[in-house]
Amino acid sequence: MNQETRAPENHLTGPVRNFSLQLSSTPRGARLARLLATEQLRSWGLPSHPAEYIVAELAANAVTHGRVPGRDFRLLLYVVGDTLRIEVTDTRGDRLPHPERAADAVGDVAESGRGLLLVEALADRWGVTTGPPPRKTVWAEVATGPAGSRAVTSR
Repeated sequence: MNQETRAPENHLTGPVRNFSLQLSSTPRGARLARLLATEQLRSWGLPSHPAEYIVAELAANAVTHGRVPGRDFRLLLYVVGDTLRIEVTDTRGDRLPHPERAADAVGDVAESGRGLLLVEALADRWGVTTGPPPRKTVWAEVATGPAGSRAVTSR
């Protein structure tokens, strides 16, 4: 007996794209992460804003706060549907990131430490996943479709 099978209700309408790199845990590696991510997004026909800023911040955090000598960090970009997910994995699972609010540094004018506030402002969602030991992955998601595009205004 022939039966017609229906596609699942939640099937994907487009291809799943991914890009993964292992980079040295150095300032040069962080710069390369941003540059190569921007180029990959361009090749996919996706806007680089705000993803390039998110990649830059997460990669800089990985090489500054998640660095273990002799160990690299990994950048992973993938697009599913209308969502770009950015993941940066390092080998310092014991050091979890947390945004530094201006009120946290009363009387102190710090020149760094607030980059995750930028990620929080630019990403639709972000978070941290631990494991397997000794790793942690800091991730952010950005909508890429017309409804999720963020307008850039000049001041």
